[in-house]
Amino acid sequence: MAHIHKLTDRQIRAAKKPLGDGGGLWVYPRGSARTWIFRYSRARKQVEMGLGGYPDVSLAEAREKAAEARKLREDGFDPLEHRRQQEAAAEAKVQTEASKPTFTQAAARYIRSKRHEWSNAKHARQWVATLKTYARPVVGSKPVDQISTEDVLTILKPVWTSKTETAKRVQSRVENVLDFAAAMKWRDAGNPCRWRGHLDKLLPAPTKVKKARNGGTTRHQPAMDYRAVPAFMVELRELDSASALALEFLILTACRTSEVLGAQWSEIDAEAAVWTIPPQRMKARREHRVPLSGRALSLLEALPRVEGNPHCFPGARYGKPLSNMALLQCMRGLGYGVGGDRGDAVPHGFRSSFRDWAGEVATFPPNVAEAALAHVIGDKTEAAYARGDLFQKRRKLMQEWADWCIRGASQNVVDLHPEQAVG
Repeated sequence: MAHIHKLTDRQIRAAKKPLGDGGGLWVYPRGSARTWIFRYSRARKQVEMGLGGYPDVSLAEAREKAAEARKLREDGFDPLEHRRQQEAAAEAKVQTEASKPTFTQAAARYIRSKRHEWSNAKHARQWVATLKTYARPVVGSKPVDQISTEDVLTILKPVWTSKTETAKRVQSRVENVLDFAAAMKWRDAGNPCRWRGHLDKLLPAPTKVKKARNGGTTRHQPAMDYRAVPAFMVELRELDSASALALEFLILTACRTSEVLGAQWSEIDAEAAVWTIPPQRMKARREHRVPLSGRALSLLEALPRVEGNPHCFPGARYGKPLSNMALLQCMRGLGYGVGGDRGDAVPHGFRSSFRDWAGEVATFPPNVAEAALAHVIGDKTEAAYARGDLFQKRRKLMQEWADWCIRGASQNVVDLHPEQAVG
């Protein structure tokens, strides 16, 4: 085929940016390392499958692997899912009936098989942390086929009413691990951690527990009163740190911490003043276009670019962004955060500050602010008709928000120190 086999070994060794060999085969440079990637589409989304590193996997070998993947696509199979099934089958073959894996071993294998689907490493760490804290002390060393309903209740009951949301996550994760074990033929299909038709008869519904505990409301991240944001921005802009710039960018865009810290230069269109966040980094798994205000764009343009690091807000580690704790630590330095002497506000709370401002000050319809926050419409009928992203209206809204936030630079705005809003 004329459109493939474009690369040479010399080009690969000298690569400074991703290069395509055609037919979905790409090489990604990361410092002195080179990684082979096979790109293809699945359900209208781009998927990347690693094929190994160069030169351990030679150009010829990478082309062979890419050709095999293309053949699978032509035959109607998903190459990545095919590989996972092969790996799972190989593990199942090694596993004997006389030696069933423990729950901890089964959980580790499940996490390895699913980690490619998860949006970030933090999610995988949360999986490990919750199972390690709550499940492992009870069933960690127990063969996976011997875990019973009594074991599950021993895990869940101590935290079901005191930490209901955490307990529900643990229940869901243990259920998934046991379903995985059943699929691997390590236990029967009956799942002692299944909620519907089983645990729902033994434990109170999570929604009822939360209503009894806090009046039916879910506590959100503590937010700063929107009226105090301009004064806070004055203080923030006096700091000379990458975390302060990232926090200001978060406020101006009303985005989540993970979205801001994961921002890459390839996602920024400075000419159009648009930041396009890919689906895999969004909570709703949908692409989100963020209109950049004048201040947000000038902030990006002033940032230094670090060779070998694609992130707009690079961290100390090579090729990595700022730490997830960087913005929180920045706010703590200014007296905010849980137990802070100036209030409990945290970075994520600025999304609520923006939403409150949009409702109290701005004159745009509520759905424009919701679109700016990338919230999914809960009503399916309404969602079926709301197919646009209201981009031009959002552009005007975000510019007005930026104007509000930075007005303290030219006006005598007093820090109100109000009671922290929750929203």
